[in-house]
Amino acid sequence: MSTEYTNQAINSVLNSELGFCKFLSANDTGATGGHQAGIYIPKSSAKILFSEPGQKGENKDKWVKVKWQDDFITDTRFIYYGKGTRNEYRITNFGKDFPFLTTEYTGALFVFVKENEECYLGYVLNSEDDIETFLSAFGLNPTETNCLIDTGKIQPETHEQIAIQEFISSLESDFPSSEIMSAAARDIQNRAYDHIEYIQTNPDRKLIEWTNMEYTLFRALEYARYGDLITKGFTSVDEFVKVANMVLNRRKSRAGKSLEHHLSAIFDGNNIEYTAQAVTEGNKKPDFIFPSQEAYHDIRFSDNNLISLAAKTTCKDRWRQILNEANRLKDRPKYLCTLQQGISGAQMDEMQAENVILVVPKPYIKTYPVDRQERIWTIGRFVKYVQEIESYYGH
Repeated sequence: MSTEYTNQAINSVLNSELGFCKFLSANDTGATGGHQAGIYIPKSSAKILFSEPGQKGENKDKWVKVKWQDDFITDTRFIYYGKGTRNEYRITNFGKDFPFLTTEYTGALFVFVKENEECYLGYVLNSEDDIETFLSAFGLNPTETNCLIDTGKIQPETHEQIAIQEFISSLESDFPSSEIMSAAARDIQNRAYDHIEYIQTNPDRKLIEWTNMEYTLFRALEYARYGDLITKGFTSVDEFVKVANMVLNRRKSRAGKSLEHHLSAIFDGNNIEYTAQAVTEGNKKPDFIFPSQEAYHDIRFSDNNLISLAAKTTCKDRWRQILNEANRLKDRPKYLCTLQQGISGAQMDEMQAENVILVVPKPYIKTYPVDRQERIWTIGRFVKYVQEIESYYGH
């Protein structure tokens, strides 16, 4: 696992004006004290130090503040030596107690980031794992260092990994609510892999991507919270069972809510009106009523323009629970969105007899009996249907 500093270094480069990296040479680290030569920067990367290149025949310098390892700040000097035979750029003046320009850091990866003209960030990565993590994040091999970093080469998986670690580090509770987890998963997936337009153009794919990302995020959070405990082992079977049950119960309670949250985001992204967890009669609560709970209770509003949707991650045995969730819609189709992959033909026939229409992400439909697949709606088809109904009566 990469250290916190490595993720900070990667993220800083991604959010910076310019980033640079090089391996510290013996020449960089060998001299110490007030007269140290400083860290050499090649001419090809000089624009990270100066907006205009130095002119042969004259020296020039500039003082900036550098924050190192997100910890301490130095007043540091950039200098171009252009007089005499010299023609080079260096970063100097780190202070006498500066820890990184000692021989033990020879071969460490120096990462330098320009935030603005006066403020910079510096990182020194000294373990092989950290160095490899940083270089692979930007698609660099060791021979491609000593240069400005091309952030266009960063892999989406790296964006994902950084964003997950940032989210976990930001938490003030062990496990946030399912709503917060689902929103974080959508945000991470959208930022890392882009294609936010899929909410409208390919909602089936977006729903699967968000769901998978939330599972990845949840596993990472579980590892962060329980990893040490599991690695060290348990003192008794009872202790193991207690932790295992706690983990499993949290997983189960999260899964159903997760689907609801992601469907809400799909509907929001398609400007669909709805009420989640609407109260119809007594304690009956369909997961979604379109266009609203108010419309459902307005007897002047036509039953033909009301739609109910249940969301169940799996529905092999529990689909009958949705049959009586809305009295006004007892003779209308009942829509059931599920991530279940595959249901028997006999069960699908029972559903059809009860006027239940399955709504399933398009890639999963192939897991259902071939001769009954045409009964299943995709997410995209359901979204278009609701939009057409709502546009018909002016919502």
